[in-house]
Amino acid sequence: MPLSMYQASVPVFLQMLTALSAILDKAAEHARTNGTDPGELVNARLAPDMFPLARQVQIATDHAKGAAARLSGRDVPKYEDKESSFEELKARIAKTLDFVSSVEVGEIDGSEGKEITLTTGGQQRTFDGQHYLMHFALPNFFFHVTTAYDILRHNGVAIGKRDFMGASLAR
Repeated sequence: MPLSMYQASVPVFLQMLTALSAILDKAAEHARTNGTDPGELVNARLAPDMFPLARQVQIATDHAKGAAARLSGRDVPKYEDKESSFEELKARIAKTLDFVSSVEVGEIDGSEGKEITLTTGGQQRTFDGQHYLMHFALPNFFFHVTTAYDILRHNGVAIGKRDFMGASLAR
């Protein structure tokens, strides 16, 4: 059986966002047990010209909810991007998980040829649904989830590949 658009999107977003939320729990615990200001971790960067942890989480959730919405024909939920604590970042992830979970198989399957137009970097780009998911939304999503993981790992949070991957939702 071929891989469907739903299978390539919703379960992937759910697995990785759930793992990201658990990683944030470990980061908060790391801050508590080591006497680190949690704000230092939330604002930590890998390099001066890269976004901090909070922004990485915001962008990861933006790609998950954006892809689920665009492929299903729903409006993209809008968030304010004002999270500044682990609790607020986890709430944002939870809100995104709720939205992505609400998208049904039939809303996304068959969207391979759907025209998706969005503006990135000040330029309007148009994709078909499959190209949008496989070559734009998923790579961007994974980049920001990975960067969030890397920031925390670089700052001493005891996390590894199993934390990054989370529990598989495969059946």
